[in-house]
Amino acid sequence: MHGASLKTLAAMWALVAAAGQACAQGAAPPAAKPEMTESCPGLVAERPLPFRRVALERDQVRISYVGHSTFLIESPQLVRIATDYNDYVKPPVLPDIVTMNHAHSTHYTESPDSGIKHVLRGWAEDQKPARVDVQVKDVRVRNVPTNIRSWAGGTERHGNSIFIFEVANLCIAHLGHLHHTLTQQQLNEIGRVDVVLVPVDGTLTLDLEGMIEVLRALKAPLIIPMHYFSAYTLDRFLQRARQDWDVEIADVPSLVVSKTSLPARTKVLVLPGH
Repeated sequence: MHGASLKTLAAMWALVAAAGQACAQGAAPPAAKPEMTESCPGLVAERPLPFRRVALERDQVRISYVGHSTFLIESPQLVRIATDYNDYVKPPVLPDIVTMNHAHSTHYTESPDSGIKHVLRGWAEDQKPARVDVQVKDVRVRNVPTNIRSWAGGTERHGNSIFIFEVANLCIAHLGHLHHTLTQQQLNEIGRVDVVLVPVDGTLTLDLEGMIEVLRALKAPLIIPMHYFSAYTLDRFLQRARQDWDVEIADVPSLVVSKTSLPARTKVLVLPGH
């Protein structure tokens, strides 16, 4: 991670938090070195997430890329959601809702902050599907279970969830640690998607062509990559994506989106992170 240790990254995020307050397939994940240490470019440390309590219009949602698979999603009524909440990469404010997945320790935590009101796990015990459907003020959160691979080469059924956030007349889908293409039944359960947050590493999650197939099936106007580790991996995805869609590189890791601001032609929007 360009020489930065996990302790260094954690310390950096602690400083950001302090500043914000002042202003188709697994066994239980191993206690191994987190996957994100493989080759992170360190852009989170270089471009800390700006946090400003700016009011949103009734039809707007703020999406900020914290890093890895974690986004901070904010609603007009200031409901804050952190996706794939974990012990290593955290938003600079305490979220009201966190979603988690079971693939690796960088996608969940066993000890979420006690101040978080809604901790939503994307898996259940005994490989049963988790069923989530929660309404908090102006936000509805629901899930569609998928499978993950096990370290032993088997399958953990329903170990991952695609979480769908319905807010401000938008449907935002976070694919989590997706390992397989989607069935028609899963696509039907997901429904219309306006924004999709997609892992694009191409190895630990679904391979590149498989993920392109998923994105084509979802037909979301706005695609935001995540879980890409390095500039090389991201560029590989973008080169392939340009065959189908427009690509834009943002300067800041946060955007405000509404139904009326969605692109007329499908766009891949890269937010700084890793």
